[in-house]
Parts: sequence; structure tokens; C-alpha cells
Amino acid sequence: MRVTLFQGPEKAGTPAENMERVAEAAAHVEEGLLVCPEMFLSGYAIGREAAERLAEPVDGPSAKRAAMIARATGTALLYGYPERGADGKVYNAAILIDRHGNTLLNYRKSHLFTDLDRSMFQEGDGHSPVVELDGFKVGVLICYDVEFPEAVRSLALAGADLVVVPTALMQPYDVIARTIVPARAVENQVFIAYADHCGVEADLDYCGLSCIVGPDGVDLARAGRGEEVISAELDRDLLERTRPLYTYLADRRPELYAALMHGGRR
Repeated sequence: MRVTLFQGPEKAGTPAENMERVAEAAAHVEEGLLVCPEMFLSGYAIGREAAERLAEPVDGPSAKRAAMIARATGTALLYGYPERGADGKVYNAAILIDRHGNTLLNYRKSHLFTDLDRSMFQEGDGHSPVVELDGFKVGVLICYDVEFPEAVRSLALAGADLVVVPTALMQPYDVIARTIVPARAVENQVFIAYADHCGVEADLDYCGLSCIVGPDGVDLARAGRGEEVISAELDRDLLERTRPLYTYLADRRPELYAALMHGGRR
């Protein structure tokens, strides 16, 4: 399975303009999965009023355009956007559309990052189904979610082979992209595709450093600081080789971790 990450754009446009960037990128990559960053459709640091104004339902006009792009190019797509839920609330969401234009999942960010997120979004319920795409079992998290070990572990226990993470990682948090993401891949024996923004938006200076990391913690591809498209082929044989070496999932002792469910109380 081939995974491609679009790190960008340097300057966020309108949802229609950004969707055309998706179309352009999809037309120039090999078939597989194209991943765009968190809140790619609208920009991330846009404030409550803009998030409310630009929010779309899961089957809104951008999703319909994305489905057309997927069918035309034979490329599955994942991108972040402000979702208007059926409850009227706005969520920081990511949608996964397969090469036939079918929506496989829509995930809502469950760990909101400071008042930047909380001022714009309702938190999600943490439910991220694992779905099949090109022979791989895929789960989705958004940005800050991946920094919580439990979130990635939950997907691994549900059978994920690949965790896709659209993000808006900003300075001074390079350590997340360079250290935490590879560690999550190893400790859960999954591939991780981590797609960041680049450049400056409002008062945020994005890190870039998007990466595709194998279950051995080794970069299969990594971007620099600017707008860039990177790709890697995911080799299922690598999973078969590393899983017998890193047996964290099999060696877990859940009975010892009950206190984690109760704020430190048994």
C-alpha cells in the first residue's frame, strides 16, 4: 500500500481552493492513500466565528467533491475539516474516502489542545473504528490524540496496522514528530502516517516534519519545514518481521493498569 502525505499548504485558502489542491496532488501521486493535515479544508487557527461559518456536514459539498476526486484519480483521500454535526455542534474532524468515493469513516478529535481547540470545537467521543483499505486495517487520530498512549494502543488492540494522523503541530513541539510518533509506532507495532501543516498561520509557526514511520520506529519518509509531498510504500512483511521482536501487546498485564481508569485510585 502506498501512502502519500501533503504537507501544506503554505497559505491556507478557501475550502474550494484547498480542495482543488487535493485534486492537483491526487492527480500526481501513485494510487494509494493521500493524507492532508488537520483542518486542511479551512485552516486550523481560524477562530470560532470562521469555524462556525465554514463547518460542513459529513456529506457536505467538500466531501462530495472529494469523492469525485477519489473516483477520478483512483486515490483514497483523508483530510481534516470543521464538521457540523447533526447536533449543530462543530467538531474538529477527519474523513477517510476510498478510491471509489465511499466514506469509510469520519473521526472527531477527542483530546482538545488548550483553548485554541476548546474555543472552536466540541470534543469527540473517542470512537475511531478500524476499517480496511487496500489490505491494511486503518485507524485515525487527530494531532494531540496521538500524544496519549491510550489512544494509539486502543487502535492497535482493535487490530490496526496503520494509524493515520492529520495534525497541526506547531513550534516548539518538534519532539512530538521526531520522538513521540516513532515511539508510538514501535510500542504498538503499527505504521504511522503523520501529516502536518507548514509555514505560519495567525500566531502559529508550524513544525512541518511530516513523516511515515514503520513499526520498527524507522522513518520511511520525512518532510522538512516547507510545503512538500512525501510518499512511502508500506510493506506488510515488515509488520511480520517486527511483531515477533516487539511483543508489547502480547505481554501487557491489563489487571495492573486498573488505576489508570480511576485517576490513580484502585
